[in-house]
Amino acid sequence: MSNFTAAKQALKPADCHLLVFARVPALGRVKSRLAAGVGQPAALAVYRELLAITNTSIVEAGVPATVWLADTAAAEPTAAEAREWAAHAACCQPEGDLGERMTAAFAAAFAAGAGRVAIIGTDCPGLRASHLTEAFAALETADVVLGPATDGGYYLLGLREPRPELFQNKTWSTDSVLADTLADAQRLGLRAALLPELRDVDTAQDLAAWNATHPALAGSLAADNL
Repeated sequence: MSNFTAAKQALKPADCHLLVFARVPALGRVKSRLAAGVGQPAALAVYRELLAITNTSIVEAGVPATVWLADTAAAEPTAAEAREWAAHAACCQPEGDLGERMTAAFAAAFAAGAGRVAIIGTDCPGLRASHLTEAFAALETADVVLGPATDGGYYLLGLREPRPELFQNKTWSTDSVLADTLADAQRLGLRAALLPELRDVDTAQDLAAWNATHPALAGSLAADNL
């Protein structure tokens, strides 16, 4: 039996819940830093592929998920806005900075009865179902689990109970986020577990680094612009 199969069998889906922070894929509304290097059409194509990769990993992991969409037109996402996530519940992100929005999403999941909750974004092409199952398995004994990103942030954070302190006083989208979060966990006396390090694709340099060792995201459309 593989480690992935063993971890998946150990999950109790009703106890676990995955939060996905995403944006509606629209030209000029996604991957602004990537678009600065490859152009908006290529950035949108890459983002659509990242959504598909993320969705496949969630489905394969078999964990219930709620997709929290940013920049929607109304208080509730329309069917068109949520069509990439038809297999999952979808809602709109609240107002506030990233930390406040993540705090609200975790609070909602725990209030609904989840015992282990993890959050991911949609920037990590290397994310696989095995990373998700490993994260929830780690929360059997750890208080917090983090998936380090190569840029100094994290691609996943999981908790067994609300910990709003972990989302406060952070300079988001900088290389200090992971270290600051781990320092907060230590200060709070939380047992932390780490997943394998993965690469986010946020910039043209990130995309080039990924494409150098993997099939090119969005094929030649993005690769030709690097």
